[in-house]
Parts: sequence; structure tokens; C-alpha cells
Amino acid sequence: MEWITKMSELNPVAWAVLVLTLTGALGLLFASVKVRGVGLGIAGVLFAGIILGHFGFHIEKEILEFVREFGLILFVFTIGLQLGPGFFASLRKQGLKLNVLALSVVLLGIVTTLVFVNKFLGIDLIASLGLFSGATTNTPSLGATQQTLKSLGEAFADKATLPSLAYAVAYPGGVFGIILTLLLLRFGFRINPEQEADAYRKEQRKGVDPVERMNILVKNSNLEGLAIGDIPGRKEISVVVSRIKRLGAPEVQTATDQTILHQGDIILAVGSKKNLEKFRVIVGVESDVNLSKAPGRVVTRKIVVTHKAVLGKTIDQLELDERYSVTVTRVSRTEIEMTALPELALQFGDTVQLVGEEEAIAKATKELGNSVHALNETNFIPIFLGIALGVLLGMVPFHFSGIPVPVKLGIAGGPLVVAIILSRVGRIGPLVWYMPGNANLAFRELGIVLFLACVGVKAGEHFFEKVFTQEGLVWLGGGFAITVIPILIVGIVARAFLKLNFTAISGLLAGSMTDPPALAFANAVCKSDAPSVAYATVYPLTMLLRIVAAQIIAQMG
Repeated sequence: MEWITKMSELNPVAWAVLVLTLTGALGLLFASVKVRGVGLGIAGVLFAGIILGHFGFHIEKEILEFVREFGLILFVFTIGLQLGPGFFASLRKQGLKLNVLALSVVLLGIVTTLVFVNKFLGIDLIASLGLFSGATTNTPSLGATQQTLKSLGEAFADKATLPSLAYAVAYPGGVFGIILTLLLLRFGFRINPEQEADAYRKEQRKGVDPVERMNILVKNSNLEGLAIGDIPGRKEISVVVSRIKRLGAPEVQTATDQTILHQGDIILAVGSKKNLEKFRVIVGVESDVNLSKAPGRVVTRKIVVTHKAVLGKTIDQLELDERYSVTVTRVSRTEIEMTALPELALQFGDTVQLVGEEEAIAKATKELGNSVHALNETNFIPIFLGIALGVLLGMVPFHFSGIPVPVKLGIAGGPLVVAIILSRVGRIGPLVWYMPGNANLAFRELGIVLFLACVGVKAGEHFFEKVFTQEGLVWLGGGFAITVIPILIVGIVARAFLKLNFTAISGLLAGSMTDPPALAFANAVCKSDAPSVAYATVYPLTMLLRIVAAQIIAQMG
């Protein structure tokens, strides 16, 4: 068995893979253990890493840092891809409120660090900064602290190791403190997370009226001989006409914008209830005849948009009604169903509802794609390019007056921002930023497991020998205070006074602490990805504030 003990020296890469896979397996085993429905969740990987690190399972520094940062990039980039389509709508709805609350968390954390930890507990300011980074699970702020100390010269050389050690001591408490706070809020306010997630989804869909049908008898004599596309106000009212039954005709036909109307015809219109009522006033009266069930060769099919040639084109530009006599009535995107308005541009993965005859729908389907293989395929070229752009953005320095070291979004903030933007854009030329849900989840889980395994193994080297000293226990308490005090205060205010949904609060608190494990825990508790929306809403601002704060406070030392 001597070869195993020498593996770390002879083959450090193989050793790193062995340690990380063991850490991941053990940590996920910890994560599966629950007491009364409550468990560590994905944070179990962190604690598994600490245990293995304590018993000598160390990894070379360069390998550890690469795997840790790459895992973090994978996690935040896949989150951004998932959130992008609905992110900006969420930002418009409650972005200001959430970011003000996140700002409050950061400011309260700074006050707790300077007043309680540094002044009251008497912990060195540089060590306090390490606690500030670890307690808020914010690696970039730790890097900013170290860079600032380096720029300040030899006077701070003897304190260069303090931030890293304090970070390692505070980090596990930071992860656990956020999870504990979420549990305290959950049980203190008697919250059912799944019900809250359902209510949150409904709230997000407010303003998006459900799509309905209405059968209308044409009675307006002014519409005699007029094409459906020329009905006054039809496009402004935002309804689509998909079927028509002529007066006295035995069967239903497909209706397009070119179809000519006559009095006594019955048409099937699709749109919101309010818009259908407006349209009925113009056309005639509601009919008892249900054209959806009337005899005829007209059928309805749901088709998934997967052909690159049609991406970004509007329904009007496709001209499916003119070329194939097929009408697009509805479009479903990210679980939201919309009326197929002429100006609506199609994105990869949209589900469109087509109305027409079988042969015509088959031709339209061929043009739109409807490829299950393409829908489940991950195109890695745009993914890799997106990650590269994110890393580059993260490295762009932002200079602020009075701060000697430039501020950067880092490799966590940059990829997240780029992924949100690219997934919202959807397509640039031949590049389509789309990842199937199962692939997205797999890469996201892999990323967070690798990140936490590396952090745990590194912290485990000196964790127990430091934490069980008197100074270490004071550090641990100080870090825990920096974690819990701000988010508990803001969480109570958000729930008791602002009446925010728990789903939004959990995402807000995880994002304001820039804590991926807490987000993973919140998603698991709510059994939904909905907390990720609030997380991404506040993450960029919070990340920037913590980096800037760390650099400013470091110069006070």
C-alpha cells in the first residue's frame, strides 16, 4: 500500500482526483442525511472536505485553486443561463427593493465587523477582514484584501497570512449560519416553502394574462368581404384568429390573415379574456358553437422551435399563414404562455401551437425544427465562448477614486453577468446560448461540489488546531456574528414588515452573502429554482460592494 501514500508526490493530479471524488461522495452522503426533514444539503460536501483535510488529504495548491475556481465558474454560469430569460422582468418588478435590502445586509455586515468584532471582541482588523470574507463566503473580497495588503508594502507583511486563516475559520460558520437563519425564518414565521414557491411563481406571472379561446359569430356588416388581417384594431387588440366555419358549411377551415369574412361566419379567436371581449364587440356576438370540436380537417399541434434559421425571426416574418395556411396561436416560453403576436420573436426551445391541416402543419414543422435531439443536445462552442467572455469581464479593472487597487467582478461575478445577458439574447449568428434543463442541473451540481470540496480540504488543514484554541473560538464567534446578525435582521424586516415571499427572501439572503451553497440549500428547501431569480438580482451589486468594502477597510488597518 506504499504506492497510495506516495501518490500525492508521484502523481499529484491522480491524487487530487481521488481526494475530490472521495470528498464529493462522502459529502453527498452527508447531504442525504436528514433529521425531521432538515439536513445539511449541499453544504455536507464542505464539511466532508474539512474532515479529510484534517486527516492529511491535501492537494497541491495550484491544482486546488484551479479546480475550486473552475467549479465556481461552472456553477454561476449555469445559474445565469437558467435565469437569463426571466431575470430582467424580475429586475423591473422588484429589483430595486431587493437590492436595497441586499445593500442593508452588506452595510450591517461592515458595521458588525468594525464595531462588534474589531472593537468589542478586540480581533485584529486584518484578521477581522478575513472573518468578513469567510463569514460572507466571499472569496473575491478575500483576494481583494490580500492584493491591497500587498500593495501597502512591508509594513503589513507579517499579517499577510491572517486573512486566509481567518477566512478558513469563518467560512464553515458562514455557510451554516446562512442555512440556520433560513431555517429560523422558516419555522419562526411558520412558512411552508413549497406553498411559498407556488405563490412566488404566480406573482411572477402577474400581468401575463392567460390565453383563452372565444367562438364569435360575425354580425358586423362592415366586415363583409374584409380580410381577417384588415379587421380594425385586431393587431392592437392582440388576438389571433385560427379557425373559421362558413355559414352553412359542414366543416371548419383554417383561418389566416388573408381569409375573407362574411356575415354569419363563425371564427375562433385566441387571446386574453379582456382582449377577446374587445374583439367580440367589433366582430359580433359570442357563439355556442365550439369550433375546436367541430368536424373538419383542421388540427392543432404543439411544435418546439429548434431550427437555427428561424431563431430571432418574428411570427410575422415567418409568414407561415401565407405560405402554408398555418396559423400560430400561442407561444410557450419558460412556462409562460403568450398570444402569438406578429411581432413576437422566436427563441430556441419555444413551444408554438400551430393550427392547420396535417399536410400544412408538417411543412411548417419541418421549417421550425421540432427536433427532440436538438432540444436535448448541449452545444459546447457557445458555452465555452460564454465562459471565456465571463472570465474576461471578471478581470476588467474598475478604478475608483481613493482606492489604490482596481475593483474587479472576479471569476464569480463576470461569468454570472455574461450568462444572464447571453441567455436573454438567446442567439448571435450561429451561436445559440441554450442548455437543456437536465444538462444545466448536472453541470451546476458538479460545479458546486468541486468548489465546496476544494474549500473544505483547504480549510481542514488548520481548521481544528485553530478553532479549538481560545483565539480560534473568539474568531469563530465573531465570524458567526458577521454572518447571522445582518441577514437575520434583514430577513425579519423583509418578512414581518415588507411581507416578502420566503422564496424571494431566501434567494435575497443567499445572494447578499454571495453564497452558492446557501442558494443550493434554498432551492432544495423550496423544491424550486425560483430563489435563484432573487439571488441573481442582487448578486452583481453585492459582489461589487463586498470587494470595494474589503479594499477600503484593509487600508484602514
